[in-house]
Amino acid sequence: MNRPLHERHRSVLPDWLALYYQRPLEITHGEGRHVWDADGNKYLDFFGGILTTMTAHALPEVTKAVAEQAGRIIHTSTLYLNRQMVELAERVAQLSGIPDARVFFTTSGTEANDTALLLATAYRGSNQILAMRNSYHGRSFSAVGITGNHAWSPTSLSPLQTLYVHGGVRARGPYAHLSDSQFIEACVADLEDLLGHTRNVAALIAEPIQGVGGFTSPPDGLYAAFREVLDRHGILWITDEVQTGWGRTGDHFWGWQAHARSGPPDLLTFAKGIGNGMSIGGVVARADVMNCLDSNSISTFGGSPVTMAAGLANLTYLLEHDLQGNARRVGGLLIERLRAIGAQLPVVREVRGRGLMAGIELVKPGTDEAHPEAAAAVLEAAREGGLLIGKGGGHDTSVLRVAPPLTLTVAEAEEGAAILERALRTV
Repeated sequence: MNRPLHERHRSVLPDWLALYYQRPLEITHGEGRHVWDADGNKYLDFFGGILTTMTAHALPEVTKAVAEQAGRIIHTSTLYLNRQMVELAERVAQLSGIPDARVFFTTSGTEANDTALLLATAYRGSNQILAMRNSYHGRSFSAVGITGNHAWSPTSLSPLQTLYVHGGVRARGPYAHLSDSQFIEACVADLEDLLGHTRNVAALIAEPIQGVGGFTSPPDGLYAAFREVLDRHGILWITDEVQTGWGRTGDHFWGWQAHARSGPPDLLTFAKGIGNGMSIGGVVARADVMNCLDSNSISTFGGSPVTMAAGLANLTYLLEHDLQGNARRVGGLLIERLRAIGAQLPVVREVRGRGLMAGIELVKPGTDEAHPEAAAAVLEAAREGGLLIGKGGGHDTSVLRVAPPLTLTVAEAEEGAAILERALRTV
């Protein structure tokens, strides 16, 4: 076992299990917005375990709650009453904005979306799903089947019939040249036309801001306009808040609230940040939708006492310290700083985002052609400078993804932006 860890990883784990960096990183511990690797190098973390370390690394309130609960009992399953699960469900139901809401806990965002698809198709008696182009909804067989991002969809086989709708990507595609209002009008017309060729569609599932797709989003109000069409056809709206939930966008607690004219969605899925690293996902739905299943079900690990204790402590900390407000303030400063940097560099096509969720799209200078090689080079250079970021995008992975913990300070935002500027200038 003295072989390098990367070599051991490759000998026992799948080839398709993605790893960042030419020299993959082993993170051994973290504190606040920083992590350390096995060689003792310190990094400012601007990706938070793919937007999962939402508040801070080793947040005392969360680690204390986990340790105390683990000292009492770690696991029981949903076959028994679970006080922590009930208490967190009460808070999530109230925060969701969905009337008469019911909550089902899972262990991941993939499983949450899988459950939402089960509920919607059972409720509507249909396996037809509307999804957005360039979308990503998880790794399971059903979630891959509705993922509109080819790079993350390894098979065309699916239990669902998926129809893809325009609108998730504002700055590319056939409607990019239109004004926001014209863009919405064109996307609605596309949806109307699509529904004219189908019958009994179960649901539309959409990320308010596409995560893996490169932090792209439509103009505010698109999903409200879609909802008017969906309601006429009895089609459910599922909002995938796995990456946008819990105040990360700053302006809103949930991403769907940027389209609030339509009222709350029928189903809402969540995961990642609520557990601050613990495995929590879930679905919120109207009672009639949630209760439509006519057979028994359980979750062996969903809603476990330890993860629920972590979620309660994390949510309490987030609300009491107004981390949504911090995301709005510090995130706004960070995005403006990144836009100022990007304006000076021909490799940067666009800096977009909201709150502490920013995407930097890279292109070959003088063109609109995606530049994944540049994204990979910047990722490496940022690491060398002491900054961890992510990447994503359509089929080309040419977007740098920046999503620090919501406790980020102004000084840390400036430090990270400076490192990122140096990394971008190396391209």
